[in-house]
Amino acid sequence: MDPVSIAILFSGNGTNMQSIIHHVQRGHINARIACALSNQTGAHGLIRAQKAGIPTHIVRHDRYQTRKAFEEELIRVLERYQVKVVVLAGFMRILSEVFVDHFRHRILNIHPSLLPKYPGLHTHRRVLDAKESKHGCSVHFVTEGLDEGPVVIQAEVPVLVTDEIESLTRRVLEKEHLVLPLAMKWLCQGKLYCNDGTVYFDGAALKTPIQLSESHCRELE
Repeated sequence: MDPVSIAILFSGNGTNMQSIIHHVQRGHINARIACALSNQTGAHGLIRAQKAGIPTHIVRHDRYQTRKAFEEELIRVLERYQVKVVVLAGFMRILSEVFVDHFRHRILNIHPSLLPKYPGLHTHRRVLDAKESKHGCSVHFVTEGLDEGPVVIQAEVPVLVTDEIESLTRRVLEKEHLVLPLAMKWLCQGKLYCNDGTVYFDGAALKTPIQLSESHCRELE
């Protein structure tokens, strides 16, 4: 099967993108990273992509008068590369139906919480403020609603009494670097897909999100 043409969108450091690059280069994900795109000029992820030989683009949202115009430009760039799957790896913009409809059921996002709990920003601080006993991350298909799309896979971490935002962020990020490549691997295999808001895995509808296990991690070794 030919590699799937993917694009990675990010706004900052790009560590989740780096994890995907790593697994694509090692043949764990049957994909070709066609381009990497950021809405921030100074995003460090641009350097990561360039070092990997991936074409990079900057589409600054503040240069467009409307969200529609911004998203239409995103689409124009991605269409030039014949992108089939879009990965949101720390892309800090809410996407509307303009973009979502164009890539319907072909956009995955990584979010640092156990959705549906704590959508939106500042999840680690909110979890600590609420004195939760567990936290984690989720990969989901993207819809127009903020972090509301159907969840594919999650990974949990315990919240320790000694945790501060930095320590909790670091442990959750380690899990993000596993669940996002796994979801991409399955999607590019055709093992995972979404239809009319229902996620299918191995031909069966997922009733609850997959929980990361040791056997899943071995798929990336």
